[in-house]
Amino acid sequence: MHPLFTHVRSPIETPLPSRNRDCDVSSRTDSEPTVAVAEVLPEFADAFPFEEFNRMQSAALPALLNRDDNVVVSAPTASGKTALAELAICKTLAEDGTALFLAPLRALTNEKESEWERFEEMGYSVYVVTGERDLNPRRAERADILVMTPEKADSATRKHETSRYSFITDVDCCVIDEVHLLDSDRRGAVLEVTVSRLRRLCDPRVVALSATMPNIDDVADWLDAPDETTFAFGEKYRPVPLNADVKTYSHGENAFADKYRRLYRALDLAEPHIREEGQALVFVSSRQDTVQAAKKARDEITERDIPMGARGDYDFHNDAADLSNDTLRQSVLDGVGFHHAGLAREDKNRVEKWFKEGKIQLLFSTSTLAWGVNLPARCVVIRDTKLHDPLEGEVDMSPLDVLQMLGRAGRPGYDDMGYAWVVCDRSDADKYRRLLRDGKEIESRLAAELDAHLNAEIALGTIDDVDDVMDWLATTFYYARSQSAPDEYDAGSDLRNRVSDTLSALVDEGFVEQEGLNVEPTRLGQLASKFYLRLSTARRFADVAERCQDAADPDSAVSVDADDLLTAVAGATEFDSVSARSDEEDAVHAVLGDSVDDSLDAGQRKVLAILRSGMTGTTPTELKSDAWVIRQNALRLLAAMREFVDTLGPARYANLACRVEARVEHGISADAVGLTAIDGVASGRAGKLAAAGLTSPADVVEAGEDGLVRAGLSDGVAEQVLANARDLPVVSIDWGDFPETIAPGDNDMREVTVENTGGSARAGLRVTVNGREMTAKPSYLGQATLPVAVFGADADELTFTVEVAFPALPLPTITETRSVLVR
Repeated sequence: MHPLFTHVRSPIETPLPSRNRDCDVSSRTDSEPTVAVAEVLPEFADAFPFEEFNRMQSAALPALLNRDDNVVVSAPTASGKTALAELAICKTLAEDGTALFLAPLRALTNEKESEWERFEEMGYSVYVVTGERDLNPRRAERADILVMTPEKADSATRKHETSRYSFITDVDCCVIDEVHLLDSDRRGAVLEVTVSRLRRLCDPRVVALSATMPNIDDVADWLDAPDETTFAFGEKYRPVPLNADVKTYSHGENAFADKYRRLYRALDLAEPHIREEGQALVFVSSRQDTVQAAKKARDEITERDIPMGARGDYDFHNDAADLSNDTLRQSVLDGVGFHHAGLAREDKNRVEKWFKEGKIQLLFSTSTLAWGVNLPARCVVIRDTKLHDPLEGEVDMSPLDVLQMLGRAGRPGYDDMGYAWVVCDRSDADKYRRLLRDGKEIESRLAAELDAHLNAEIALGTIDDVDDVMDWLATTFYYARSQSAPDEYDAGSDLRNRVSDTLSALVDEGFVEQEGLNVEPTRLGQLASKFYLRLSTARRFADVAERCQDAADPDSAVSVDADDLLTAVAGATEFDSVSARSDEEDAVHAVLGDSVDDSLDAGQRKVLAILRSGMTGTTPTELKSDAWVIRQNALRLLAAMREFVDTLGPARYANLACRVEARVEHGISADAVGLTAIDGVASGRAGKLAAAGLTSPADVVEAGEDGLVRAGLSDGVAEQVLANARDLPVVSIDWGDFPETIAPGDNDMREVTVENTGGSARAGLRVTVNGREMTAKPSYLGQATLPVAVFGADADELTFTVEVAFPALPLPTITETRSVLVR
């Protein structure tokens, strides 16, 4: 044990609670002993915002500080699990180790960065690694506490052999917040394989924290946590007892009207508590719904004459004036607020602060608030149990989300009881009553994506032969769960057969090569893993690359254009569940007309319409609600498409894919998309430059700083944009003393020089004669010399074309031609 720690005896019993025995036994009371922070962590007392650990924390504390085993803790929402994470982090820091905290949502990583400034004040470095920030490898390597989402940790572990991400193998302790996300349809498998991979890479101590889950044994078995460090804290450890129930409403024919029926039902449930100066938190399905529900609720509160609001509070009125959201500014003065991920961070912070202070008495929120911010209310109502997902259509809210939201009911220190309700249609009532009564067992979601994740492990080199496949499977939660529920998870030999069949399919589809017992990835398998593609999509993109190769042959009837690439992306299986609502069909037809690939269904046509209209920034209003999510997913797929074509096809088609990708991202015309190759030029600046007649980096350089200022850029921005434009390649082609004529039957070898006098860039160089390829090679320009054979053929004239295409830059392909007469 590290000398900073005082040995801690379990304040409850010895031995520590076993996972086979629920910690919530009837003999325990609120008088159970607790432990002072300074008593056991004198050097880290400032890391905690309280002076004494509560009963639950005190019970788990010896397992975290006195032992090095993996730890699994299941405890009610709001019971204080964050402090357990901090205990594990403190032990790691005291032993000069690096801690990794896996947060379930990207928004929560930012909150931890702010919350854990107290570790920074103690001299420890906290570094957040997310997809929305540029990674600083030096800072990541030196960090004492890393904060990541499972998706970013997955990416880092896949790239652990690179210098940029090697820091991930230095992790000594991994804290998994909300480990029950293993059961998430979309994210569970990622969390599962990432933790399994991390354990194989560097074997960190794992501390897994969860809301109450019935099958904690399965998680403990997966993580090899012994009985002594596995805790199932029951409802008696909830700070405030919870009264949860289901309320129904009369379902009508109009979905819009149904929202208001549920809203009035929610207000009926919240009203008594608000009248008693309590607070209510109402969860709805979307960002827009938080705003609309808050507006309607304000009118209804006035109609019902419910006393609330702070319009007479002069200081609060002044503070509210600082809100950037106009609707929110008006709403909070009436005691009603809304909260969602799209609000400015300062607005969200103020809403959270005012709700904690009681100035906001009724708050509407999306589910994200349930997962991170400690924002309890006396009354919690789930108004919407169904939500519209841009990629999945209408779906039921995850049972995990439902339980997480309801767990927010009851304010410790203020309420004697928390009240929580699910408002749903009568047909769903029994389902939610069973959920409240029995909870939700955590299931593995790996089976549905087994082929893609097995391919990824082979691509990473963590699996070298057939025996390794079963060894890998044994490290997964899927395997652990299959042992306890063999009838539901093809256990035993059936499980082995399933994995063997999956491996055989990967070989048959060209993702893996097998020789004897040895397996290794193909280039196709590596690309699928790199871009996290479903394997059917990877196969589809490989076929597109092959078509591009065929299209380069002048005798081929195959052609590939920008719309072919967009159609391939829209038809990817990642978009299979997208649905087109009836009010969107006319907008889709207005964009696409009748010339659409028959293989696309209605949802995929909607995706194509969003991408095609997005290239020019003219997305119809009816499609905008789903456009952002669909476009972000499409950009990842377009980047994959570009690399597939770059690797397996000609450079000029990779350049086409690059230009299409840039147009979808920035919404800019084909003739001006090259501007986005300039670092610091996105849609806004590109639009200004194009409007001023500057449509290429060469135009920008020629215009100079004064011309860019006239185009609408500020002095400082113009200077930087000009410098960045000069960093792009400037290509010239020197034909030398190329002949103008050649006699029939003669041959003459000449050289053409391609020179780049600007910034270095990777290019594909190609020489054709009368459309037929003579020479092709990749090059980092520089300077390159291309041999060209001039020969007297049967044709009367030979047209030689030199082509320079940039597969990773949205610059137009450069072509120059020379004609030679045969006579």
